[in-house]
Amino acid sequence: MNRDGLESRPEAMKPATSSRPTLWLVFGVILAIANWTGLLEAQTVSASAGDLVRQTVENELKSNNGAAKFMFRDQKETLHGSQTKLIVETTEATAGMLLAIDGKPLTLEQRQAEEGRLERLARDREELRKKQKTEKEDADRTMRMVKALPEAFLYERDGVEMGRLGIGAPGDELVRLRFRPNPEYDPPSRTEQVLAGMQGYILIDAGKHRVAKIDGTLVKDVAFGWGILGHLDKGGRFVVEQGQVGDGDWEITRMNLAFTGRIFLFKSLNIKTNEAFTDFRAVPPNLTFAQGVELLKKQSAELAENLPHGAASAK
Repeated sequence: MNRDGLESRPEAMKPATSSRPTLWLVFGVILAIANWTGLLEAQTVSASAGDLVRQTVENELKSNNGAAKFMFRDQKETLHGSQTKLIVETTEATAGMLLAIDGKPLTLEQRQAEEGRLERLARDREELRKKQKTEKEDADRTMRMVKALPEAFLYERDGVEMGRLGIGAPGDELVRLRFRPNPEYDPPSRTEQVLAGMQGYILIDAGKHRVAKIDGTLVKDVAFGWGILGHLDKGGRFVVEQGQVGDGDWEITRMNLAFTGRIFLFKSLNIKTNEAFTDFRAVPPNLTFAQGVELLKKQSAELAENLPHGAASAK
């Protein structure tokens, strides 16, 4: 990427030599000066936008290593229905307990089965290590995408918005930047390759250097492995929102994905998920997985008790 996030600049207007009166020559010079001034202003703004993204990404990467941990609700809708889970972050891995399917609370038998599954996972150190490995790989891929943001796109300012619940901090000013693919960007792996065909906008809290929202759409098909491994169709879109949920802590609050394509030339791909994360509550930073499971069981039981009579045991 052009490290300043700049577009190529057109030639400045040059006053042509002619027999026109001197006034026209002066007017032409003024236009040329005005044109160059505008270009310099655009360069300053664009460079500032690129610097803001770079500084924000650096801060996001540092903030990702924070010690704060939370329990929260995860509401996920897919093409096959919806699920509601209670999630808790621990020192070993995240633990999640299913609360409802398609809006219907689990029966007593289903809740007991969920508790048994989590208890077995807490005792099985090998399975827990596999879960840790999978979560770390997912986190590493996410961080690689975040690291690529300053280089993968060209940015320009597009006004401001106010933060609101789930997007930044309510009442704080957010800088809106439009982005488009940087033609000079060479994705280092398939993980970052999807960025080469995407454009959209990003909202940044310039004071806190945090990303409040990214909304990106594929403006062309993106092939992986020369098209042999697969491709994503033009029109695919992702939206990620992040907001302040604690004492200066920020967490992902919404993630929407809508992509179609093919894998290995023959298998169709159709991803459509809308996921909202709410009701964040801080938990001890040294919480173990087994302790997290007990916390989930306790909270799940309290939620079941507060349901309308018969709802939790309905078949």
